[in-house]
Amino acid sequence: MRIGLLGTGNVARALARGWSAAGHDVLLGSRSPKDRTDLGLPVAGLNETAAHAEVLVNATPGDVSVELLRSIGAPALAGTLLIDVAVGLSPDFTRLSHPNSSLGEQIQEAFPLTPVVKTLCTMDSTVMIAPGSLEGPSTVFLSGDDAEAKRTTGRLLADLGWPPSSQLDIGGITTARGQEHFAFLFMGIARGLGAHAFNINVVARAAG
Repeated sequence: MRIGLLGTGNVARALARGWSAAGHDVLLGSRSPKDRTDLGLPVAGLNETAAHAEVLVNATPGDVSVELLRSIGAPALAGTLLIDVAVGLSPDFTRLSHPNSSLGEQIQEAFPLTPVVKTLCTMDSTVMIAPGSLEGPSTVFLSGDDAEAKRTTGRLLADLGWPPSSQLDIGGITTARGQEHFAFLFMGIARGLGAHAFNINVVARAAG
């Protein structure tokens, strides 16, 4: 698939490399593409990236994501699956930019013709593309209102190493709140472990 990743930070670059290794055609989108030619990955402007993509990935800072997407325009995004992996966490890790909602919900509300799926925001970028590097299986969550969009997202997650057994559909886009608010627990766990390369696993009660 043609995957456009909005952003050029650690998350966008990691996902681009992961999907490129799986055979997808990836393109990073930047507001200043001429200044980002040193990444070893193709980079273009935001509008060009959106036009290129069958699937868009929002990996921009969560506090500016909606504004950035509006600069591309709703017509350019209509009908294109948007996978949102961003979290609007303040630099000191104490506040969310959407404390009573979620970025995923805000994007879906602003762009009703663009199916939004929230995923991959509960882990470090190194784990996003290498879940097999952990000591055991773990869980990646999907939130969204469009069933077909979630199925496509699931296939792309599988290409990064997340088997269906590790994918948990937790419901509509409103459930993105739980994923994003996990950022506070993530930071606490990271401090406790002294490392960011970890994930959580949802363990159901044993049958019988």
